[in-house]
Amino acid sequence: MKLILLGAPGAGKGTIAKMLTAIDGSVQISTGDILRGEVQAGSELGRQAEAYMKRGDLVPDALIMGMMEKRLQQPDCEKGILLDGFPRTIPQAEELKQLLARLGIALDMVVSIEVPRDVILDRLCTRRTCANSACQAIYNVKSNPPKQEGVCDKCGAAVIQRADETEEAISHRLQTYNDKTAPLIGFYEKEGLLKAVSGVSSETMVAAIQAELGL
Repeated sequence: MKLILLGAPGAGKGTIAKMLTAIDGSVQISTGDILRGEVQAGSELGRQAEAYMKRGDLVPDALIMGMMEKRLQQPDCEKGILLDGFPRTIPQAEELKQLLARLGIALDMVVSIEVPRDVILDRLCTRRTCANSACQAIYNVKSNPPKQEGVCDKCGAAVIQRADETEEAISHRLQTYNDKTAPLIGFYEKEGLLKAVSGVSSETMVAAIQAELGL
């Protein structure tokens, strides 16, 4: 399958992507993973991106697209791709369209994952993350707490609430999403690729995506 997954922070894009990869071996691709990989590899693109990141600046679209082009040509992408949280803006979507055409990749669908705002707020406000950067296991104080409060099951480091997962920070992130990324829904609707999937259960939404793809 060749999909783009759109959805607000906390909508469950990452979880749904992982479940979909298990179906047919498609690879989950996020710009965050690509950036980290290029920086760790010490590639020219990675060095350029790292300079922006160290200054606290956004990595320019031209660099992101260069990394995306390189990633999409790797052998594991032949089984299928799930673009998780990319593109984020209309200009990125337009550049991605040109890139995919150059590479001969045709998208099956763009999935808009729609989850009620109160559910997202609850999910993210109760999320906790292992402070060990090499682990970063995710917990939830309601549905998946660590066995020992405040301590990671996997590595024993502290489990914390990230600064961007307080209610105030989440509200700001959701507003940013609505302003910058939500317009992509209209863009892909015009392209005839959009399929909206709504609910709160990842399993239900994955089943709906499978049904739409005939899998």
